[in-house]
Amino acid sequence: MPLPSSFWVDEMETVFVAEHGSHHPSLRVAPHAWNSPLYYRVAHASQMIFGSSEIAYRLPSLFAMGLALFLIARLAARLIHPQAAWFALFGCFALRGIADQADDARPYALGTAVAAAAVWFLVRWLDGARWRDASLFVLCAALLWRVHLIYWPFYFVFVLYVLVRLFRAETQVGWLRATLIFAALVLLLAPVAWDALALYRQAREHVIVEQPSLRDLTLALKFGLVLLCGVGVLLFALLTRGPRPASRRASASSATLLLAWWLCQPLVLFAFSRITGNSVFVSRYLYIALPGAALAATLAAGYFIPPNRWKLPSIVLACGALLFLGQWRQPWPSHHPSDWRSAALAVRSLSTDPATPILCPSPFIEAKAPVWRPDYALPGFLYCHLSVYPVGGKPFLLPFEMSPEAEQYVHSLFGTLNTRPRFLVYGWDRQVWSWGEWLSAQPELAGWHQRRLGPFGDVEVILFENSARPTL
Repeated sequence: MPLPSSFWVDEMETVFVAEHGSHHPSLRVAPHAWNSPLYYRVAHASQMIFGSSEIAYRLPSLFAMGLALFLIARLAARLIHPQAAWFALFGCFALRGIADQADDARPYALGTAVAAAAVWFLVRWLDGARWRDASLFVLCAALLWRVHLIYWPFYFVFVLYVLVRLFRAETQVGWLRATLIFAALVLLLAPVAWDALALYRQAREHVIVEQPSLRDLTLALKFGLVLLCGVGVLLFALLTRGPRPASRRASASSATLLLAWWLCQPLVLFAFSRITGNSVFVSRYLYIALPGAALAATLAAGYFIPPNRWKLPSIVLACGALLFLGQWRQPWPSHHPSDWRSAALAVRSLSTDPATPILCPSPFIEAKAPVWRPDYALPGFLYCHLSVYPVGGKPFLLPFEMSPEAEQYVHSLFGTLNTRPRFLVYGWDRQVWSWGEWLSAQPELAGWHQRRLGPFGDVEVILFENSARPTL
């Protein structure tokens, strides 16, 4: 249902890169264009085939998540129990981040699908020792880091699982063959590693979140679902007919794989953020671990579900996910609390005169001196929302944060503003509130009145009207 809703900021970045190319001059200050090289090619292909609507840009993520869920179900049936597929699938639906990926014009659903494919072919390779499965594993694993550079911790999952299988002699793949396969993978990843190191040198300039706390880590690990499934199934078994033989238990190596999928990405990014001081502990960067949480929950439930009795627990889990995550209070749920489309439409309706001033703070942290300047060329990455959802009028470009230079620039605009009957401030809510308070306190605008438009979620529009001049 949220597919046709407004883009949020990062999705508008996707649209800009897909339509203007990753080599657009304004993207030199934005490593985002290089974080997801493979995904932007997919987004461009979708735009060429389906058009530039919100639905068209989100379709690749929807298809990718469908593929990911199929592979996750197959892995549950192979590693946990032949009847565990539906339980794992509904466990994914019980995690809100799974749905968020599926209708997001960003690389996370594609990353989840590629990671699931890599795990699937890795398991098949170690089980059957076939070169075709090994080649497909290397291909998917080599693509994963090209989907997004933040996925580097996931490679620990592959290495750990292979080492456990080799040390426990649970595979016909020997040490030599495994070494050759991973050497080929390292060679394919070398160019990506070079780009990642170059990006790391300027990582501090693009940090968008605070250092994570232990509480943040606990919430990210989704312990609630794992405990709910394990303890819930146990209590259900005790309250019905008492303890009965559990389903076939997963092997130690399978449990290692599923737990690593669940824990590696959050734990490694948490440690990296705390050690380096460059926080990358962002919820969407952890989406790739969510299938691992669902599979860990399925693994926990499997210790108490009797053989051939997976159907009823799966139905209960599905009903619970639908009941508690169904967004029943919203007749038409939106994808994100940022309604840039409606806000831009409201601004455009009040700026039919092309000379109407519109003060536009950039939603990107890179918009600061010397990159930001009043004559910043449009269209450009720092103000890509203005090209995705045009606003009309005459935009005056402001930096991401207020600064003495920005205030001095707006002071220079007072002569222009006072010749107009109205002007607007348009951007993220906190930015617009700050500028609204500052403008209201300026003696040069003493005769002006302001009112807020909307609501548009976390996007804000303030209309300033000059009481000394008639409103057109």
